[in-house]
Amino acid sequence: MSGKANPAVVEMRGLSTRIGNRYVHRNLDLWVERGQIVGLVGGSGSGKTTLLRQILGLIQPAAGTVRLFGQDLGGAGGVAQSAMLRRLGMLFQGGALFSALPVFDNIAFPLREMKRLDEDWIRRLVNLKLALVELETEHGRLMPAELSGGMVKRVALARALALEPELLLLDEPTAGLDPDRSRSFVNLLGQLQGELGLTVIMVTHDPETLAGLATHIAVLAEQHIVKFGTAAEVMAGDHPFLAGFRDGDKTRLL
Repeated sequence: MSGKANPAVVEMRGLSTRIGNRYVHRNLDLWVERGQIVGLVGGSGSGKTTLLRQILGLIQPAAGTVRLFGQDLGGAGGVAQSAMLRRLGMLFQGGALFSALPVFDNIAFPLREMKRLDEDWIRRLVNLKLALVELETEHGRLMPAELSGGMVKRVALARALALEPELLLLDEPTAGLDPDRSRSFVNLLGQLQGELGLTVIMVTHDPETLAGLATHIAVLAEQHIVKFGTAAEVMAGDHPFLAGFRDGDKTRLL
């Protein structure tokens, strides 16, 4: 991996993750280059979301390293680590909006946390992010309970994009959406990735989302990445997980 010409946005080497006495990952390697949209797939309990948590710095590796934008996440001091993490955004499964705050304040939250902008600038930026996800300014006054499932996803995406990240992490981005809303959201994600030049890592169990967005696929099984490459390269592999996926066994993705 070290011979790659382009610098990695995310580089994991020899990563082992232990939760309690159980190893979730062992000796895992992953290299994600700028501009790639990587679909992370694997069976239930394989550690897909846990891998996102490693990138967010929420879990300390039992062994190995996580590097973001060329810097060691674990070895960085508090200030450097915070600066590094501001360069990424996270869309949680289900949106994870603050139920007691209106849409405007949900999106404004990371901007206010920076304590660098006055309220006039925050208002302008929030309205810009609403427009970016094809919502209107007046939607900012709504409470999360008043939103449809598709609107929750869009508001959560606007919040994830609030700090103009270079890396976007998506955990089951279309979960809970009907097919029409799912396709619409996938189209929006693809459009924004192209316009903003984002690097994306997404956990998904939905083959249509994978086919509609991913430039590359990483297969997580047996506690490490067993296959990584373009969709064509990955699907040509002979791992049992891939055989089940090719045969239409969608449960392999769950």
